[in-house]
Amino acid sequence: MTGTPEDEVLHRTDNGVAWITLNRPDAMNAVTWDQRERVIALLGDASADPAVRAVVVTATGKGFCAGADLRGAPVTGDRVAGDVARTIRLGAQRLITAVLDCEKPVIAAVNGTAAGIGAHLALACDLVIAAEQARFIEVFVRRGLVPDGGGAYLLPRLVGPQKAKELMFFGDAVPAAEAARLGLVNKVVPAEELETTARAWAERLAQGPTRALAMTKQLVNASLDSDRTTALAAEATAQEINMTTADANEGVSSFVERRTPKYSGR
Repeated sequence: MTGTPEDEVLHRTDNGVAWITLNRPDAMNAVTWDQRERVIALLGDASADPAVRAVVVTATGKGFCAGADLRGAPVTGDRVAGDVARTIRLGAQRLITAVLDCEKPVIAAVNGTAAGIGAHLALACDLVIAAEQARFIEVFVRRGLVPDGGGAYLLPRLVGPQKAKELMFFGDAVPAAEAARLGLVNKVVPAEELETTARAWAERLAQGPTRALAMTKQLVNASLDSDRTTALAAEATAQEINMTTADANEGVSSFVERRTPKYSGR
């Protein structure tokens, strides 16, 4: 029986952290059209909500996300030229850009296999924590497909073009420990410590200067596509804007007064 989007993507906010949990364990959390739309909406809500200062994306069961499940997508007539490109633009690419553009830091807590768009969902996050049994698979080649959902954009920026080609050409599973060695994962922990570790990292971020973190994220992401002059100009502008925030004033004041800063996220 098919559940509601609210059942299949759980959401809660604790201590300034929004938890977005894929919840179709019987399907290894292959993401449906409805789930994708809910995740995109929740990430947008997190950006706009001052009470949310960090986000964790995770899943239930043995899999993080086995890829795309197109069941439940809107039914269309005969396919014509442009339909596939439009579907990808409005679907997988919107999901990935929603993570990249979220104004709060996003942590992926990868509990199991992350394949296809599921791998890209994890790798688009700002920080990735993986359980020891997690695996990352560029599964597209196994099905005769070109990687979509931003894979050919994300992977070379994380591991370099040659390693990215290896992963995409062969489609082999990359265990969590190897993913960490390659730079795809920040930290690998035993499965029973995954949620605790993600919570600790997220709550630490939630206590930080939220607007400064948002602009830092934007600067780092944009730098990968920018020349030096553009990157340095963006940096200077970001610092100019940031210095108008309450948290920047608190950070400077606390330094001068030799005390621990208390950031409000504003």
